[in-house]
Amino acid sequence: MPRAPPVRVVRELTSRGYNADREAVTLLAGADDPVDAVDRVVEAAPEDAATLSVEDVRDLLDGDSAPDPAAAADTSESPSSSATQSSPDQTSTSTGRAAAAEAVTESTTPDETRGVDTGVADESTQREATDSGRGAGGRAANADLRSVDVDGDITGESTGTGEYKNFVSVFRDRYDRLSKQLRGRVNHRPTSALESMPGGSDAAVVGMVNDVRSTASGHWLVELEDTNGVFPALVMKDRDIASLVDDLLLDEVIAVEGTLADDGGIIFVDDLHFPEVPRTYDPNTADRHVQAALISDVHVGSQEFAADAWQSFADWLHTPEAESVEYLLVAGDMVEGVGVYPGQDEELDVVDIYEQYEAFAEHLKDVPGDMEIVMIPGNHDAVRLAEPQPAFDEELRSIMSAHDAQFTGNPSTVTVEGVDILMYHGVSLDEVIAEHPSDEVSYDNPHRAMELLLKKRHVAPKFGGRNRIAPEERDYLAIDTVPDVFHTGHVHKLGVGAHHNVRLVNSGCWQHQTSFQESVNIDPDVATAPILDLDTLDITVRKFA
Repeated sequence: MPRAPPVRVVRELTSRGYNADREAVTLLAGADDPVDAVDRVVEAAPEDAATLSVEDVRDLLDGDSAPDPAAAADTSESPSSSATQSSPDQTSTSTGRAAAAEAVTESTTPDETRGVDTGVADESTQREATDSGRGAGGRAANADLRSVDVDGDITGESTGTGEYKNFVSVFRDRYDRLSKQLRGRVNHRPTSALESMPGGSDAAVVGMVNDVRSTASGHWLVELEDTNGVFPALVMKDRDIASLVDDLLLDEVIAVEGTLADDGGIIFVDDLHFPEVPRTYDPNTADRHVQAALISDVHVGSQEFAADAWQSFADWLHTPEAESVEYLLVAGDMVEGVGVYPGQDEELDVVDIYEQYEAFAEHLKDVPGDMEIVMIPGNHDAVRLAEPQPAFDEELRSIMSAHDAQFTGNPSTVTVEGVDILMYHGVSLDEVIAEHPSDEVSYDNPHRAMELLLKKRHVAPKFGGRNRIAPEERDYLAIDTVPDVFHTGHVHKLGVGAHHNVRLVNSGCWQHQTSFQESVNIDPDVATAPILDLDTLDITVRKFA
């Protein structure tokens, strides 16, 4: 029987609930019959063992003719990474699809998404040596250093019943929380107090955007609502702040300062403030060199799922080059789903939703079993569509249980070794991109839309648009604490940037262009895996297709 690559051996181990040291995996891969060897080692393993040691395997294979691990290591190949790219405008392309992993290293605070070098490595260098077995080496040794905490999770906390009072509660909570971030910047007066102030007075108000419309003269009239009423604010078209009106969405909370008209019925705006991230924000970093792979939109079950590229990604994670990648954070859409859009059934490779998750679970087994995995749902997943979305239910968790992943809601703040990562699938990005007049805020630049959400300190401010919002007593979509990293998906485009020292990552997808995407002129960035250095917040974009 031909020797099996370590990734296959470890897949057999994880399917039986075990990890193994690297050298143990290598010995099993070099056995005459690796599957039989796995069976025998598992059967002989101590009952309380979770990770099989090299001694466990050697004791069992003493009578076998297992080759030396160093010799076995010569039977597989190594992926090569592309050269570091220094300019955001440099992008190279090549033909063919290969298993090579390609890299683009970003500076700490890039202004734009960097290009992705898609050069193809020589076939003889596409796989790492077999001593890179799953569940081994550095990752296993560092397990005690890891930490993952979750905040802002709706799971098990939903109280909304859809009644009118629930909608009042969520908007009142939004206003209360975001207005606190603004009142220190302006001398706020309630709308009811403004009505009684004399004309010509200096005035400021914090309010929720109730309406935005242009006047006959081309100025902008913005209606602001607080808990006392509604008050109009006029932004003159010749003022520098007029361009900020382009950034406004209904239902977000802002502050304005200016002067009351002579009759006191309107405020002429001199300054407009968003809750925003402080310009001097100092992000947290990890105390050691450790990395996290940020991915999303796997879409298993679709005919366009990039299975070969996923396998290349999983294989790379087993290489020494990826030893520092100890975390995998998946920002939604594990599967293609069923009935998400008209005619979707014609593009499904797997038509049953539970079978889709079973197929996803099989692909997840290819990932090293000693990685920490965190997953949130997306709009294609089998959870409620309205945001905030709770985590996967127990039945789906049991299907995806091989790696003991951590499941949390959408959105959630996941703190990984001290680094706060705001994970949000990103449906509201459609709204931001559709309504913003600038070409800079587009599907080709999803990080620009993410910047606006950070400015608003809310991941989905507009109610009643493209995004479904669930009424809860608390607004789980508000960004109370500034994250160190903001990670989204949904739009199937790669975007990397920074806003006031907060790292922005939209991670692309693992699904080739669908007919729907073609109809709306979206060319997806397929098989991209941004790798985050938790100690520096630098990003390296790996491409596997």
